[in-house]
Amino acid sequence: MLSDAERTQLLEAATLAAARAYVPYSHFRVGAAVLTEQGTVHAGCNVENASYGLTICAERNALFQMVATAPRPIAVRAILIYTPSPAPTAPCGACRQVLHEFGPRCAVLCVCDGPDQIATTLDQLLPAAFGPRSLD
Repeated sequence: MLSDAERTQLLEAATLAAARAYVPYSHFRVGAAVLTEQGTVHAGCNVENASYGLTICAERNALFQMVATAPRPIAVRAILIYTPSPAPTAPCGACRQVLHEFGPRCAVLCVCDGPDQIATTLDQLLPAAFGPRSLD
């Protein structure tokens, strides 16, 4: 469960990141912010590429920022995904899989400019996931 202060901090970071998104093709901005168990916040935005397969989602960008800068061990407690749209957007399958690596049961909150939101957990979005334990 996120406190009001944590939710506000994540929303501010994700909103700022969305404003910085590079989206010349879809024009669909996404910002994401992850909260680690240590209390640090890491944000990322989507970055499109003319070779569409090389585009990176905001969620993975935030996770990779976390990996590059956070002290070890890394564990994600929550992720907030913001889209400046009328309806919230859940993370894609690739982002769910990468998020599972660091927060298999983390909170997932998807918010938008409209009144709706998605509040769930990663294990609900990605049941029976393949992860580090699958390799044991």
